[in-house]
Amino acid sequence: MHHDDFKFEPVHGLPEALPEGEHILWQGAPAPLRLAKEAWKMNWIMGYFIVLAIWRAVVSSATVPLPTAMGHGIPLLIAGAVACLVVYVMAYVQAKSTVYTLTNKRVGMRIGAALTMTLNLPYVCIGNAALKTLKNGHGTISFELIGETRFSYLMTWPHVRPWNIARAQPSFRAIPDAARVAAIFSEAAETRVFAPKIEKIDSHQGATGALAAE
Repeated sequence: MHHDDFKFEPVHGLPEALPEGEHILWQGAPAPLRLAKEAWKMNWIMGYFIVLAIWRAVVSSATVPLPTAMGHGIPLLIAGAVACLVVYVMAYVQAKSTVYTLTNKRVGMRIGAALTMTLNLPYVCIGNAALKTLKNGHGTISFELIGETRFSYLMTWPHVRPWNIARAQPSFRAIPDAARVAAIFSEAAETRVFAPKIEKIDSHQGATGALAAE
């Protein structure tokens, strides 16, 4: 039987229906393998076990023939492969439970595999954004918040900029085509922040409306 853990969502990736005048510009999620390499350092884990296997073979070669000594390192390579598989599974589950959203008014992040939470970041609360990309197009977009808006680094990891613990920066981690997503964010944020709004004033002041920047 098919079961959707997020079937209660009125809008995919968001906890409530979008208000009038708001619409989705982009939705995506981390690439599992890229997330495993970036957040869980899968390459470093495999490298560590490879170094251990080489060290074990070198030590054993002093007492046994080289082919036998090389065989002594195989269990360590197998252990490394198992560790990397576990890391990839964790990254895969995390990625599949994540939905990043850009609307014309905010950044949305549904994150967490075991304990799901949704972050809503209006563009007016984002002071700056940083883009880090790789040659294959994958990358991370980090959002620097202004004012009193803060989030726990531990509660939002791995969807944060690494090592910015004191003031965590929520991030779209390991997303494909990151430069295009950053361009969508930049255009939408600029439009939202500088969009004019109409404020009604008393008729006796001689006008029916006035424009003011949000």
